[in-house]
Amino acid sequence: MAFMDQQTSDEVKKRLDALEGEVKLLYFKETVVCQTCLPAEDFYKEVAALSPKVKLEIYNRVLDTEKAAAYGITLSPAAVVEGPKGARVRIYGIPAGYEFVSLLEALKNSVAAATDLQPETLAALAALKAPVNIKVFVTPTCPYCPAAVVLAHKFALASQQVTAEMIEATEFPELSDKYGVEGVPKIVVNDKVHLVGAQPEQAMLKAVQDSLSV
Repeated sequence: MAFMDQQTSDEVKKRLDALEGEVKLLYFKETVVCQTCLPAEDFYKEVAALSPKVKLEIYNRVLDTEKAAAYGITLSPAAVVEGPKGARVRIYGIPAGYEFVSLLEALKNSVAAATDLQPETLAALAALKAPVNIKVFVTPTCPYCPAAVVLAHKFALASQQVTAEMIEATEFPELSDKYGVEGVPKIVVNDKVHLVGAQPEQAMLKAVQDSLSV
């Protein structure tokens, strides 16, 4: 069963064909306990089939341990968007509903020559001396979540120190419980700084900086 109707498929194809270069999409699944891995695999296959610029690679996280370790993947289903700016953009769960926008923006921004982050933000990210992990918990029905995810992904694309993860909260309930997710988007930076709601660029940067000083 297709995830996209013809109109959506045509629009997505236009957006993918407009990418400034080729982008790799690495999908990690497992076959025993993951109930959403098969539909997620079908979803990514459907997306990749729309444009030759999207290069899909499929791995079994349990069997392809070296590949999973190389990309820091510990959960399934998971996808990594890898372009010229690196492979620090990750998606856990199926990016359905509103989160489809987050995936499309991640693909676009991973190969875009320019970014719309403010110069002072870029300078601050370039000056980071320690790793930063940004988790953004979302649900497919949350209209405010894509803005938080896209901003986190832009931070990761701008700095080799930053990794940004979109996590579909209902697919990973144990992780949601661990981080006290009661509303989305829930942003967790370095497991130290917690924010709820879509944040402006300056607030996200402050959270990143605060997470290194706590």
